[in-house]
Amino acid sequence: MLICDTHAHYDDEAFDQDRELLLGSELKAGGVEFVVNMGASMEGARASAAYARRYPKHGPENGAGTCVVMYAGCGIHPDDTGVFEGKETTSGLRYAHPDDVMQELRNLCGQEGVVCVGEIGLDYHWMVETKEVQQKWFREQMRLAYELQLPINVHSRDAAQDTFDLIRENYDAGRFTGGVIHCYSGSLELAREYVKMGYLIGVGGVVTFKNAKTLKKVVQEIPPEFLVTETDCPYLAPEPHRGKRNDSRNIRYVIEAIAALKEMDTDTCAQVLQENALSVYRI
Repeated sequence: MLICDTHAHYDDEAFDQDRELLLGSELKAGGVEFVVNMGASMEGARASAAYARRYPKHGPENGAGTCVVMYAGCGIHPDDTGVFEGKETTSGLRYAHPDDVMQELRNLCGQEGVVCVGEIGLDYHWMVETKEVQQKWFREQMRLAYELQLPINVHSRDAAQDTFDLIRENYDAGRFTGGVIHCYSGSLELAREYVKMGYLIGVGGVVTFKNAKTLKKVVQEIPPEFLVTETDCPYLAPEPHRGKRNDSRNIRYVIEAIAALKEMDTDTCAQVLQENALSVYRI
């Protein structure tokens, strides 16, 4: 089975004890073809770009042939958009001007192996930053993606309509970049509208949960060429590992669930899903 992970966080401290082992051999041994590590903070964006340099498509620095191929997304998660407003990050980074933050993102996104601007978007669950701040810097990062001609990877939590409206605004302004709506949790109707604009729907471990009725309906109804697999690891492990630390090898359960919902052969489904990922990230 072909396995690819379009959204992971191997820079998370949950992987501090065995990160080198996972990336160096275990993911590849588990059938994982490639992973896109998604930056959520500036620190995460830097780490993601570094993974793409260390584990590139044409052979990693160490253990060529045994390491998983890593790509990167570089962007600022809505909870961390305070960095644009002069706030200090958890590691002590502070920028004098928002242009300085944007310029570093621009530089990171220009590096080899960086395939999207992400994860960016809106999160109204914890409200770490105000709606106004989140929306402003979501807009600006979408504009950066258009400038660089990179797709976007979009986080949306408790903000389905505002997320859609801002993406639609960008699309209507002619700034279409394509991309993935990560960890999709909206309605079928909204998913259809995203697909009309050319965006793909990110499906992870939640699709294996018994109570995920809306997501299951989305997967059934949306054409397979508009779906991609992801983990959001170390979070959202699928059944039968729900509640445990997630990693990219668990995508096999996501593929099996998607294949069952779409009444497809599992290997054929996996191939389509991987082709979608390669296409949307222009790999």
